[in-house]
Amino acid sequence: MTSFVLPHEVHGDGAHKVFAVHGWFADRSAYAAVLPDLDRTSFSYALVDLRGYGEARDATGSYTTAEAAVDLVELADRLGWERFSVIGHSMGAAVAQRLLAVAPHRLRRIAGVSPVPASGMPLAGEEAALFADAAHRAGNRRTIIDVTTGGRRPAAWLDRMVDRSLERIDAKALRAWLDSWAGDDFSADVVGSAVPALAVAGALDPALSPDVMRQTWMSWYPRARLAVLPCAGHYAMDEVPLELVRTVEDFLRADETDAAHGGGRGGPA
Repeated sequence: MTSFVLPHEVHGDGAHKVFAVHGWFADRSAYAAVLPDLDRTSFSYALVDLRGYGEARDATGSYTTAEAAVDLVELADRLGWERFSVIGHSMGAAVAQRLLAVAPHRLRRIAGVSPVPASGMPLAGEEAALFADAAHRAGNRRTIIDVTTGGRRPAAWLDRMVDRSLERIDAKALRAWLDSWAGDDFSADVVGSAVPALAVAGALDPALSPDVMRQTWMSWYPRARLAVLPCAGHYAMDEVPLELVRTVEDFLRADETDAAHGGGRGGPA
């Protein structure tokens, strides 16, 4: 893997540094709906484009969560961030969990929004074909987004989400990323991590449901928390932005609360 500077934008000047990592169908603009309401005094948020996405659309690489974790550490070094938290949506949460193995001493907290488990999401049969062909078929992307938001979202919104993915993601990279986030099982490298970890699950998401979080995230991480958003599917940033901001920032602020009470890395959270 070669050194690469992830394109990024920083919002806020707070002491608590936070990376925000997008999912499979969006670049860093995935967080556009929550940006106006972030606490920029307490936190500094760096929104990144992974390789193959957004401003990194033409970047080469292996397009793996392991590579992305290394890219994030290198960006943290460039920004002068010794310790930081990571928010990851879907595939981006797999990247966040990779950091539990790559640089656990630098992590304050991780928060996964509809997080892909570290065990991956094995796909088979028609489902595997649906996802694999999404690299070149806009209709497949629309179906995936519709199903994972409970079939309740307006047609115009679905079309906009698909258009964004087509505009800002390299198709070959999208296909390669699928093999990593769906097929790689690195759970053995991270189970038992004492880094506080929040899983945010949308009640309308049949793929990465609250039950999936209980079977994975909650059983793996001793300082894990689960938050269920009843009116959200897979894209909480767009579906319930205010609820998501409050849920995640309350979790991030608990880092200061734990420190004030002398909580160590091995204690409850």
